[in-house]
Amino acid sequence: MIREDIEKIKLRLLEMHDELEKLNSTAKASTATVVLNQNSVGRLSRMDALQGQQMALETERRRKLQLSQIKAALRRIETNDYGFCATCGEEIIAGRLVINPTATRCINCSE
Repeated sequence: MIREDIEKIKLRLLEMHDELEKLNSTAKASTATVVLNQNSVGRLSRMDALQGQQMALETERRRKLQLSQIKAALRRIETNDYGFCATCGEEIIAGRLVINPTATRCINCSE
């Protein structure tokens, strides 16, 4: 993979990182503790709030996982290990990295 393509992917990874960080900061209220006082909120409303909280927590977990994958990809770029399969060491095709810039395995090893 040529250095110019890697630089484009690096910029995309940095943009993805910034976007996920912004989402994390705006989504904090969604994961707050749900009030269990039935006098202020009905049982069904509370159940709906609990379900919404769990969905927000799972979304946050996925964002954190994606952020760690992005950081790992950026580290691989800095150490010139980016674009090579972590399993077999072969070069990962550029099309795969364009679709998923955090990919760590070639198509053969990921199956």
